[in-house]
Amino acid sequence: MGLNRTQSINRPNKAQPNLSKLARSIWAATWSYTIRPLTSFHGSLTVAPPGSPSLTRRKPSNSSTPSSSAEPRRVVGRVIIPSRASEPDFPIWQRNWFIGLLFVMAIGFFCLAVFLIYNLDDLDTGYAATTSTAEGVEVTYGTVLKLRHEKTKFRLHSHDVPYGSGSGQQSVTGFPNVDDANSYWIVKPELETSAKQGDSIPSGTIIRLQHMKTRKWLHSHLHASPISSNQEVSCFGGENESDTGDHWRLTIEGSGKTWKQDQRVRLQHVDTGAYLHSHDKKYTRIAGGQQEVCGVKDKRADNVWLASEGVYLPVTETK
Repeated sequence: MGLNRTQSINRPNKAQPNLSKLARSIWAATWSYTIRPLTSFHGSLTVAPPGSPSLTRRKPSNSSTPSSSAEPRRVVGRVIIPSRASEPDFPIWQRNWFIGLLFVMAIGFFCLAVFLIYNLDDLDTGYAATTSTAEGVEVTYGTVLKLRHEKTKFRLHSHDVPYGSGSGQQSVTGFPNVDDANSYWIVKPELETSAKQGDSIPSGTIIRLQHMKTRKWLHSHLHASPISSNQEVSCFGGENESDTGDHWRLTIEGSGKTWKQDQRVRLQHVDTGAYLHSHDKKYTRIAGGQQEVCGVKDKRADNVWLASEGVYLPVTETK
């Protein structure tokens, strides 16, 4: 039996419905995973869905052209992407929001740094430091302060570094910067006295100065200082370890009767008679840039000190 021409031509047409179904499945997958997400992102995206193979669409006719003259076109699928001119015109702050956020954060951190620099002075005790604007504040026992050398403007300073010569005790120097936690000293009364915290300090009183960081006492003895070979001044002892080598007699220069902030005073070592002194001779190693603090026998113009920055406790009222 032979096949006629009609049968051989029509037999492949039976597969057309299956091919059409496969094309629609592929289009559905493309729509779900590619085109549809794009339409959700670009609000102006336009998609022309495929028509049935048996359907045709006509190109929209111009108003000047009769609709009968338009040639029919078959559209299987078409994606129309808008031009750049049709994209949403977001404000610049929305397009560059991350840069704006970084700028705002930088301004905030800068303002915070300025506030901290001008309003805080670390004392390690939780107290806020009193600045030099409070002139005439009375110095009492328990006050935490810095002593400023009148001539050089350096602060009396110490740190846990021993001298390389002399006694080998903790070194005492003059420090140039104001904002330094190692330049704070606690004003304490002499040993075996009835004086208490909050009492005022008249001229001629014997006091002790305790270094706040290391808790050692401002001390002196008959050892040569490292640079000038004057009398060595050191820090020695501890919280419950003190002797008369830590005693200093306070003398007020001028007419004042009690010790006050920014008042010119001298400190004379009781055991040796030497005055607390400093000069512009500086260390070059270990304590580079810091100047020598020592004791001198003479009452000179350059061994005057002033109470400067600190926490000044109020005077205790006597009943």
